[in-house]
Amino acid sequence: MNKVQITVLIVLLGSTWGSSISSAQNEPQKTPSIFQKDEVDLAVDKAIAYLLTQQREDGAIIDKGHDTTMTALSIMAMASVGIQPSDLSPKGQAMQRALAFVLQDDRIDDKGYFGKHDGSRMYGHGIITLMLTEMLGMGISDEQDQLIHDRCQKAIDVILSSQKIEKPTHYRGGWRYTPDSRDSDLSASVWQLMALRSAKNDDLQVPASAINDAVAYLKRSYASPLDRNGLPDKKASGFSYEPHQNHPTFTMTAAGLLAMQVCGEYESPLVAGASDWLLEHPPKWKERFCLYGTYYYAQGMYQRGGDHAKTARQLVQDMLLKEQAGNGSWTAGNGSERDHGAVYATSMAVLSLSVKYHYLPIYQK
Repeated sequence: MNKVQITVLIVLLGSTWGSSISSAQNEPQKTPSIFQKDEVDLAVDKAIAYLLTQQREDGAIIDKGHDTTMTALSIMAMASVGIQPSDLSPKGQAMQRALAFVLQDDRIDDKGYFGKHDGSRMYGHGIITLMLTEMLGMGISDEQDQLIHDRCQKAIDVILSSQKIEKPTHYRGGWRYTPDSRDSDLSASVWQLMALRSAKNDDLQVPASAINDAVAYLKRSYASPLDRNGLPDKKASGFSYEPHQNHPTFTMTAAGLLAMQVCGEYESPLVAGASDWLLEHPPKWKERFCLYGTYYYAQGMYQRGGDHAKTARQLVQDMLLKEQAGNGSWTAGNGSERDHGAVYATSMAVLSLSVKYHYLPIYQK
């Protein structure tokens, strides 16, 4: 039994023990048990239950397109709240089937690229690779763990070779839509960088130079100009979609904030400036790519800690809980994400709410 299973077991036993004591005493419960589920726990339970209703017979969890990518996001959402494929519960069994679907031979091409089969391009490739690196060691057998390892390394090699494509100076170190893209944007790049960092934590073959080059690209995407010492002109600023745009957005600032910290740049003035900027520019439900940005915002501000984390956690909970449908799902409130479907929106919402659990290694401080 591993640490996650032990933690979940303690919570379950504590909940049963606490309710038994209360019943035996036959007295009204004046103070909630520390093991009693709060509104976030209940919302997450409903969300996971919804995702399982969307699972196909072949294991995919999907209601729209990009079946491999959406299944990977669903697996990450389940893992973020403590579910594992080795669990004997219906949730664990569903996760087993979903993971087996992603690991099918036809999901990946002969070079290790996941983005071609389901049409998700490098976005999907980064998401799927990140999921697999986070699941490495959680397979249901030694054989499956070896398969996950092999899939991860091939997928990482695609990311590394794509980063080395000759590009103009300001695009170097980043990624875009396809493995052979000769430009870069922050949105596609952050998924690849997160996957690389997670893979490095797994002792897969990731040269330090790849991480360093990606961080350099992140810094060029910061909206406030930097002086010769790397210090920004503005105390509070954010990240732009492409380098030197000087136009920070909520989504890109949240993405840049999390990526910088995942790469160890906790004390960077860019991290301080981005987290302060986000206090002044919080997520808005109908804003473009709100769910996408809120995922990064919740995790990035949690990494920042202190008042930033406290403020963000409360804001995210308040916003998401009131938007959850009766069946446990979410549907995006903006046109830019609505067409991605409820599986996408629900997975992103769960990942945003999961900061209270801290299960996935990539999001731990």
